[in-house]
Amino acid sequence: MNRIFGSGKAKPKPSLSDAIASTDTRVGSIEVKIKKLDAELGVFKGQMAKLRDGPGKAAVQQRALRTLKQKRMYEGQLMQLQQQTWNMEQAAMTTENLKNTMATVDAMQVANKAMKKQYKGIDIDKIESIHYDMEDMIEQANEIQESLGRSYGVPDEVDEADLQAELDALGLDDDPIGEGETPSYLQDAQALPDFVDLAPIENRARSVTPTAEAAR
Repeated sequence: MNRIFGSGKAKPKPSLSDAIASTDTRVGSIEVKIKKLDAELGVFKGQMAKLRDGPGKAAVQQRALRTLKQKRMYEGQLMQLQQQTWNMEQAAMTTENLKNTMATVDAMQVANKAMKKQYKGIDIDKIESIHYDMEDMIEQANEIQESLGRSYGVPDEVDEADLQAELDALGLDDDPIGEGETPSYLQDAQALPDFVDLAPIENRARSVTPTAEAAR
């Protein structure tokens, strides 16, 4: 039945890539033919150089002219096919660039919709209110810290007269204390107490009797 009425399925149209591949195949075939004709022309050139003017040389010359015409014809076809390939490659590049552009536009549209959806849930006034609340809470926290750090029982002001009286009570001299010297209010603390009734160790060693030394 398909042989009589044909098949109902339509053949897919060739794409630009298929057309470029087919054209490149034809270009390669023509280039092979042109190289073959160049080789034949080289043979004819060598034969004509060896022959003298006459019927034989004229016959070779005619064959060379026919070969040259074929070569010119193939060269014309080759140029046309190369131009077609170039045009199709340009069209393919343009099509690919358009596809990339459309994909970029679609991606931007999707991102735009997502951004709009996200921004719908954001209230600028609410954010400003949050900032104000945070500032108030920070200020309250600072006030609490100041209140907790308040000192009790410490006079608010101390003048120079109070300082001088305190220094006089400590027994400080007006002269500055030199290096290695002991302040006057610490000298009494370093003195030996009055209730010590034993001589220092050094003095006791000197008072040992000769009899004791002899006994040793």
